Amino acid sequence: MVKQRFGQHFLIDLSVARREVEYAKITKDDIVLEIGPGKGVITRLLAQKAKQVIAIEIDQRLVDKLKTALPENVTLISGDALSVDFQTLPRFTKIVSNLPFEISSPITFKFLESSFSTAILIYQKDFAERLVALPGKKEYSRLTVGVSYKAHCRILEDVSRSCFSPAPKVDSSIVELTPCEKPMFNVENERFFFELTKQLFNHRRKKIRYTIKALYGDLEQLPYLDQRVEELTPAQIGELSNVLWHLK
Repeated sequence: MVKQRFGQHFLIDLSVARREVEYAKITKDDIVLEIGPGKGVITRLLAQKAKQVIAIEIDQRLVDKLKTALPENVTLISGDALSVDFQTLPRFTKIVSNLPFEISSPITFKFLESSFSTAILIYQKDFAERLVALPGKKEYSRLTVGVSYKAHCRILEDVSRSCFSPAPKVDSSIVELTPCEKPMFNVENERFFFELTKQLFNHRRKKIRYTIKALYGDLEQLPYLDQRVEELTPAQIGELSNVLWHLK
């Protein structure tokens, strides 16, 4: 019996696994990346449809069990997906994964640094709701802004915690993540934009003018100073970032 490690919750409901794979519309031309294959339930379904599956697993005990149990068109990599250089992998076209909850945010942003057509991902439900949240909602966050800068997200279905072993404390959601050919809005300095977004959401209940003043001094010529960051669209935060970038 494999004990839980690395925040893994194994998908045991085969009907959910089948639907997740179906959402990806995989063809024999696709090379599919999977993070955290676990016991290989999704991996085997992917291998039936794809040209190749690249599965990255951090738990060496699971790797040892999978080595002789997966089809020939699966390339199994032992390692931490956050540390693996995706540029060294065969060029994958799609991503399908039941993601370890602890790495949801960093691995999502790492995905968006790569080139692929679509990703079908299982996240914790509250994380999924943050991905698709609208301004003014409590779930709206810097995660929402950062991901929406580069991709379209939509929740395809919710998944009960009973579909996993061990069962997590919360339900999950299957999310479709589709990267844009170019960013959704203009940002003149991405690093500055992401850092400003972080700082503003750290003080989300304050009017923007007070956070800007603490960071950069009085800059009355900026837009949106009397609003809170949670009231701005991602594009408006991008606009604020561009103006501030030129002034600072």
